[in-house]
Amino acid sequence: MGEFKRLTPYREALRMMLEDIKEIPDAEEVPLDEALGRVVAGDVASPIDSPPFDRAAVDGYAVRAEDTFQAREYSPVELRIVDEVPAGGESKARVEPGTAVKLLTGVKIPEGANAVLMQEMAEREGGIIKVLRPVAPGQNVAMKGEDVRRGQVVLKKGQILRPQDLAILKSLGFKSVKVKRKPRVGIIVTGSELIEDFNEEALNRGKILESNSIMLRGLVKQYFGEPVFYGVIPDEEKLIGEAIRRAREENDLVLVTGGSAFGDMDFAHRFVKLLFHGTTIKPGRPIGYGERVFVMSGYPAAVFAQFHLYVKHALAKLAGARNYEVRVRARLTERTPSQLGRAEFVKVWYGDGKAQPVKKRGSGIISSLVESNGYILIPEDSEGYLEGEEVEVVLY
Repeated sequence: MGEFKRLTPYREALRMMLEDIKEIPDAEEVPLDEALGRVVAGDVASPIDSPPFDRAAVDGYAVRAEDTFQAREYSPVELRIVDEVPAGGESKARVEPGTAVKLLTGVKIPEGANAVLMQEMAEREGGIIKVLRPVAPGQNVAMKGEDVRRGQVVLKKGQILRPQDLAILKSLGFKSVKVKRKPRVGIIVTGSELIEDFNEEALNRGKILESNSIMLRGLVKQYFGEPVFYGVIPDEEKLIGEAIRRAREENDLVLVTGGSAFGDMDFAHRFVKLLFHGTTIKPGRPIGYGERVFVMSGYPAAVFAQFHLYVKHALAKLAGARNYEVRVRARLTERTPSQLGRAEFVKVWYGDGKAQPVKKRGSGIISSLVESNGYILIPEDSEGYLEGEEVEVVLY
């Protein structure tokens, strides 16, 4: 088996890949119900003020604040009720000196009023209220445009739409939103030893149940892509070459697992003009990239690391997405050594401000992925971190 003549440093390889990837220009209009997780194609500005009028922030009485300044519990001020407004209604009365309008939360403030007296701060006797405490001008009033001003940008290009983003769009009258087309990602799994369905006899003969495809399909969906699976291809050079050529023609990005090193049956990298092949990351050193194709390891834990360190950034570039990573600071619960010259992807469980490294580290150990919810990256120039040291955890 051959060896890599040079391992490209992680950051250098990442830069080369991102410079090669170009953002997809295509966009489409989708209903809000279908927009969750999609990437906003351009800045979205509000067509209205929200709220569109001054409105009551509490249940109570619309008043002139100056009429309440002398009010005390031992010396209340009396005001006459001139109207009562139900939810969704609007008063036609004007609040003159010495009067008030009964209203509910969200109702438009009637003319002449400049404050809302909370219901609990008054005692009602028929058509009269006794004001027990004063209110200031503007108190308990949600002012026109207090939430959003007409023309204000509420969502920026590249925002990944969350439930709260959809809520603000709905509140401003939008029924749909323009989003970037999902990058199409071809997934090719190679390996004559792999089977897709459980077969105990085959497993006893040395076959392995394939799992990279479903993991990659899930990861691609998680990072705003549309996966297209081309099946499990045996270690036959012609078949692998044909699959890669077809996938390149039909997709924005291609992921090939297996055949990324220099074994006699490692064919995948022979069909791509690679910008780099072999990097300093651990696990997943044999990764290569070129011509919108990632040639990846066959081991699931290595594939998972390669996806997070490279592929998800490529997908973000294709879709023009921003803020797609969640990073938190945490204290390591134990010493975590690393080898100089390797950028080590260390799986951890993050909780309560602490990061617990997962002890299982083999490239084929899928359970280590299940037992983690994030990772730390130890750079090439470090021999690791000490127990109690503060680190940055990237959650997944």
